[in-house]
Amino acid sequence: LYQEQVMRIASQLAGFTLGQADLLRRAMGKKKPEIIAAQRENFLQGALGKGIEEKVAGEIFDLMAYFAGYGFNKSHSAAYALLAYQTAFLKTHYPVAFMSALLSSVMGNTDKVTLYLEECRRLGIEVLPPDVNESQIDFTIMEGKTRFGLAAVKNVGISAIESILTARSKGPFTSLDNFCQRVDLRAVNKRVLESLIRCGAFSSLGWKRSQLLHMIESTLEQAQRVQEDRKKGQISFFDLAKGKDWEEVAVAASPPDLPEYPPLQLLAMEKETLGFYLSGHPVASYQWQFLSLNTVQIADLEGLSEGSPVRMGGIITDLKRTITKKGDSMAYLTLEDMSGSIRVLVFPKVFSQYSSLLSNDQIILLEGRLSLNDDEQKVFAEKITVLTEEGGQEKGLKVSIRENDAGYLKEIKDVVASSPGNTPLLLVFPKQGKCLVTDQAYWVELNAFLVTELEKICGKGSIRVMDCFNKNSFLSSH
Repeated sequence: LYQEQVMRIASQLAGFTLGQADLLRRAMGKKKPEIIAAQRENFLQGALGKGIEEKVAGEIFDLMAYFAGYGFNKSHSAAYALLAYQTAFLKTHYPVAFMSALLSSVMGNTDKVTLYLEECRRLGIEVLPPDVNESQIDFTIMEGKTRFGLAAVKNVGISAIESILTARSKGPFTSLDNFCQRVDLRAVNKRVLESLIRCGAFSSLGWKRSQLLHMIESTLEQAQRVQEDRKKGQISFFDLAKGKDWEEVAVAASPPDLPEYPPLQLLAMEKETLGFYLSGHPVASYQWQFLSLNTVQIADLEGLSEGSPVRMGGIITDLKRTITKKGDSMAYLTLEDMSGSIRVLVFPKVFSQYSSLLSNDQIILLEGRLSLNDDEQKVFAEKITVLTEEGGQEKGLKVSIRENDAGYLKEIKDVVASSPGNTPLLLVFPKQGKCLVTDQAYWVELNAFLVTELEKICGKGSIRVMDCFNKNSFLSSH
């Protein structure tokens, strides 16, 4: 219902002036109940004067108020329709450029970046990590992939980035020493350097993050001396004899022989410096369990109403224990999955049952109720279970097919084709008492998007994750 139509209905059915009709439009658009109630009375009186029954007039007003709460004026709607068409066109025909621009526009919003990185993964767009030799300020396109922008790295300001880009314009960096001796160390200080190393921006140089972090102090001290000598015009006679200029006299120190940090620690470094996980996710290996337990992704909570029961799987990334005014213990925590994060409140009664299970970096299954108070989504925890990583078993996806007509099956085929992978797909036809294991060409990558889209077609509860020790046994058993 367009807002112009609200004004026309009020004018023609209730005799409102244009000014009165505009007040009604604004009240409905802003959902102000006290003003709407007063306007309803005026509308009923005006409609009675035009010979319209009160009951009919009341029903018309209530319908109008319901739809107008989500309405725009016609020009606004037309402008949004055009914008929606343009963005859909760009995403369809230029997906890498579109997603790169979209990610650049939300670099300061961790939840949105996380959501759009997941969309890149779904679209098959590889997101390359930050790199001191490749990254620009924003996300950029590189050979059909999108490269992370340096501006997304925490503690790396625009002056540091400009110094890096200026030094790099004379040639790629070849080592940590070479980098430090060429950039402006007033802008690229120890804090900046640590963030770049922790997020993996130096990994392409071939050294481990553990080695690079160990070398920071000595490397910066050496770089300071080299830059001071350069300012004084000091350079060794032998370097001059070899035809080297001031930029080339950077000697790479040998890295210490250290093992790399464990994978989870490397992911934690990415989380710390980027605000999210990039090269992987601690819960990635738990996706099978989440799907088989019928969990909802955090990004999909948006459409649920107040008090809705939810079951989610994820990692605890921020745990704070506290004491209530009554002296009872409770906790606040942030639960994160591959689609986003949400605040969870564990009140005293629940906390007393599950407090021993709560710690940072713990992977849990959480059941509770959704709260929408204060315009912020939160979950009130009711039950918490610690999950352990499953190993050794491969999985299969079982889809129950209600109908057997060509159009219905084509919808399923199109969804399956959007998520190719190595998971066997079993189609069950209950009415015919038949089942079919698809050719390997139709095997899928199991993910929440695939399950959601298949359930839209086949119905809730029609998708099941199945255990199978290997693909051959899965095939032979059906």
